[in-house]
Formats: sequence, C-alpha cells, structure tokens
Amino acid sequence: MLLITGLYNVQDPHNADAYLYHGVNGVAAGPGYVQTAMENIMPGFGAIFVAVALFFFAFTTIIAYYYMAETNVRYLSRTLKLEWMIPVLKIVAVGVAIYGSVKTADLAWALGDLGVGMMAWLNIVGILFLQKPAFAALRDYEAQLKAGKDPIFDAEANGVHNAPIWREIAANYRAMDKQ
Repeated sequence: MLLITGLYNVQDPHNADAYLYHGVNGVAAGPGYVQTAMENIMPGFGAIFVAVALFFFAFTTIIAYYYMAETNVRYLSRTLKLEWMIPVLKIVAVGVAIYGSVKTADLAWALGDLGVGMMAWLNIVGILFLQKPAFAALRDYEAQLKAGKDPIFDAEANGVHNAPIWREIAANYRAMDKQ
C-alpha cells in the first residue's frame, strides 16, 4: 500500500538531512506513513482505520504477552514457589502500559524492542531447561518413524503427565489408524 501510493520517505544513510526518495512532507516515519497512505486511498476514513487497527493490535498483543508471562510464572511456581510474582507481574504490566501510553512513540518502540529481546533470551533459557523432555520426544518421534509408523505424540510415554488433551489426541489418531 505504501509503495503504490508513494507516500513515504527513504532517508539517505550517509546524510541525515538528505532523502533517497521523498514522497511526503511533514509526516513522521512509522504509523504516520500508513495513515497518510490509507487517507489517500480512503479519504476521511484511512487515518481512523489505521488508528483503530493499531489500538486493537496493541491491545491484543499486550493481553497475549501478559497471558504468556503469567502462564510461565505459574509454571515455574510449581517447583520454585514464585506465587508472589503474580501480583508483581500485574503491577509491572499495568505500570508499563500506563508509562508507554503517555510517553513518545519512539520510547514505546524501544521498550517493545527491549521486551522482545528479553522474551527471546528467556525462551533460550527455557529451551535449555526443557531440552531433556524435548529430546525425549524427538527420540520417540524418530523411533516411530524408523518402525514405519505414522508418528503420534504419546504424552505419558514421554514423561508428560496431567495432559489429558494429548491422551485424547493420541487415542483419536490410533482409532483412525485401526480403520
């Protein structure tokens, strides 16, 4: 959409005051380009559409990230007794949302980048903790392939207990194989 309308700027990496392409004046890079392009395509509606879409994207992203954070804390609380972290997590999440809503977009994007980076590193640490069950599942998968079977994840055989949905899925696949 941006490319079709030509309503964007490409800054020269060697000269901050020069542009390689200059298609719009007085619009900050980022959502402003998209709003300008949408406004050009749908006059009177484009900017509102982008603002509403960004709101819902941001809202659902915050909810999803909070859900993942709380789920991870609850999972770790099984053995590490971190239940006190849930109220702290709630306070931090609300604080970050309020802080991000009253500061500049540049700061919000920087905090978002920081958050994604932290999430990536935490995932790497989590993968290290989960490598044993992951490799057990991989060995089971490879053994089933070697035996000529259509691989089915068997939670109990891989040391995953209290996972009734996986038992149900495995039972359904086994029933389909018998037909």
